[in-house]
Amino acid sequence: MNTHVITVLAGDGIGLEVMPVAMEVLEAAIEGHDVRLEWREQPWGSDYYRQHGRMMPTDAITTMTATDAIFLGAVGHPDVSDVETLWGMLIPIRREFDQYVNLRPVRSFSGVRSSLAGDPEIDVVIVRENVEGEYSAVGGRSYQGTPFEAAHQQSIFTRHGIERITRFAVEVAQGRSGRLVSATKSNGIIHTMPFWDEVVAEVVAQSDGVQLESVLIDALAARAVRSPQSIDVIVASNLFGDILSDLVAGAVGSIGIAPSANLNPEREHPSMFEPVHGSAPDIAGRGIANPIGQIWAGAMMLRHLGHDDIATGLEEAFTAVLERGEVTPDLGGSLSTVEVGAAVIAELRRRRA
Repeated sequence: MNTHVITVLAGDGIGLEVMPVAMEVLEAAIEGHDVRLEWREQPWGSDYYRQHGRMMPTDAITTMTATDAIFLGAVGHPDVSDVETLWGMLIPIRREFDQYVNLRPVRSFSGVRSSLAGDPEIDVVIVRENVEGEYSAVGGRSYQGTPFEAAHQQSIFTRHGIERITRFAVEVAQGRSGRLVSATKSNGIIHTMPFWDEVVAEVVAQSDGVQLESVLIDALAARAVRSPQSIDVIVASNLFGDILSDLVAGAVGSIGIAPSANLNPEREHPSMFEPVHGSAPDIAGRGIANPIGQIWAGAMMLRHLGHDDIATGLEEAFTAVLERGEVTPDLGGSLSTVEVGAAVIAELRRRRA
C-alpha cells in the first residue's frame, strides 16, 4: 500500500467549503488502487490569526516537513490584512520549501462558455517563477508621516532562479508543442527584464526542440485575450505569471476551475497544491463555490505523487461533469458545491464500473 501523508490547510472563506468536497472526491478517485491518503488537517489561517496573532504556529514548517504534500484551500479574510495572510502563511511555505515552480494549466471545456468572443479553444500552461522576482521582501518606507514619505521595493532576479525556471518550462514545452513564450518588459524595466531575456535565451539555446518567442507583457496580455489559441507554454516572472494566469483562467469562463501547483521539482521538500481562486468572502458560507479548481489541484497532487493513471481518470471525470453542464452558478448552473463533488464521484464510479 502506497501511503501519502498530506497536510490539509483549508484556510479561509470558500476554502473551508471546497476542501472537504475535494478530499471526498480524491478518496473516491483512489478506490480500488493500492493507494492511501492520510490527511493531516491543520486549523491555520485567518481564524487562527485572530486567536494567536499569527497565521500558523512557529513550528508549522517543521510539522509540514514530515508530510508528502500540502493541499491548500484559500487564504484571505476582509478583517485581516493581505500582508498578514500572504506573508504569514502562503509565501513562507513557498519559500521555506523552495517551491520555485508555480505551474498553472488553463484549458477550455466544451460545456463552459468562454468570456471571450468566438468561444476560442484554450489550452495554455503558465510556468511562473515562484520565490523571487518582484515579490521581494527587500525594501521599506522612509520619511513616514511627512509630505516626502516614500516606499522602496527591490525586485530580485538571480541567474540561478531564471535558469532553473526556464529549464522547467523548456521540459514542459518539449512535452507539448515545443513553443515557448517568455513574458518580458525589457523596453521599460531597464535592468531586471533584459537580464531575464538574456538568461532565458541562453537556456533555450542549449535545449532541443523548443522555439522561443519573447513578448512584452502588455502585448502578451492583449494576445491572451485576442488570440489565446496562439499560446501554448508561457514562462514568466513571479508578478507577470501571477497576472497572466488569472487573466487566462478568467478568459476560459471562471477562475473557479483553475488549479495550480507550487513545486519543488527536486522533491527535497513537500510541494503544495491549490486552486488559483482566493477565499471569495462575497460568496463564502452560501455553498455555491466552484470546487473544480480544488479538485483539479488534487489531480495535480496525485500526479506529482506518482499516480498518473488515477490523476488522468479524475481529470476525465470532472471534464465529463463540466461538459454536461453540471456546474455551480459561476458557470451558469444551479448545483451546489457539494452537488458538483457528488457528480464527479458518480462519474468516477460509473467509469470504474
